[in-house]
Amino acid sequence: MARAIVLRLLTMQARTRRELSDALRRRNVPEEVAESVLDRMAEVGLVNDAQFADAWVESRQQRRQLSRTGLRRELQRKGVERELIEDAVGRVSGEDEQEAARALAEKKLRSVRGLDPQVQRRRIAGALARRGFSGEVIGSVLRELPFGAEDDDSAEAFS
Repeated sequence: MARAIVLRLLTMQARTRRELSDALRRRNVPEEVAESVLDRMAEVGLVNDAQFADAWVESRQQRRQLSRTGLRRELQRKGVERELIEDAVGRVSGEDEQEAARALAEKKLRSVRGLDPQVQRRRIAGALARRGFSGEVIGSVLRELPFGAEDDDSAEAFS
């Protein structure tokens, strides 16, 4: 039964060992049985938190434009060990992070186009901050966006 549960969950999407362990616990699978099944799945390569973390970082950083901080938070919630998180997130360069922030800001800019430039800046800065980008990255991205020349100084507040 435990093996079938794990395989069904892994068929839908990759998962961490803790996510699978939690799912088995919710289905009242005895802990010894769950550990045995998860150990076997790890042996055959179906459960690998290091590979999961690497794939998660690549996917989320590109598709959802998350910062290194945001990626760390998500992986921690999924139960990935701190060392594996740092290895995976460490592969994201400052340039990659800047590019993700820029892509998110440009996307957000399209949705706030008709608003006052000050409001546009605030909303974009808020969106970037919620994704975990630093003030330095936010300020840099805001300075690159075409808001209009009349209030370029407001980007300085985020650097």
